[in-house]
Amino acid sequence: MRPLFLAAALFAATAQAAEQLSMDVYRDPNCGCCTAWISHLEANGIQVNDHIENDMTAVKQHLGVPPRLASCHTGVIDGKFVEGHVPAADILKLRAQPDLIGAAVPGMPAGSPGMEMGGRQDAYQVVGLQSDGQERVISDYPKN
Repeated sequence: MRPLFLAAALFAATAQAAEQLSMDVYRDPNCGCCTAWISHLEANGIQVNDHIENDMTAVKQHLGVPPRLASCHTGVIDGKFVEGHVPAADILKLRAQPDLIGAAVPGMPAGSPGMEMGGRQDAYQVVGLQSDGQERVISDYPKN
């Protein structure tokens, strides 16, 4: 019975490793909040492929991030863009919604992942973008 248990444990570990999320993140080399956001992602089980870019405007344009949704860094997961300080939980929501081509936290709101400022949290929304350009709120985070 022990070899069967070991085989089941190995299978479970292999399946878990195969399911680990991986995300590309593009950021300016001088951005501190970008590296803090990457730490948030990694702490939540998302493996990050970190790409240093000198022309983030070109990256955003290439990925279809509308200027009104722009922030400092841009991620890509499952072919969808993740713009700004989007919490890891909302990245999972994005992945589960096939009608969305991306999600964003416009600007740099205090209290969002990577923008922690003690106990301060500004109100902010995670905005999803559909392929037809329509936006909808994925999550709403109130001011505290």
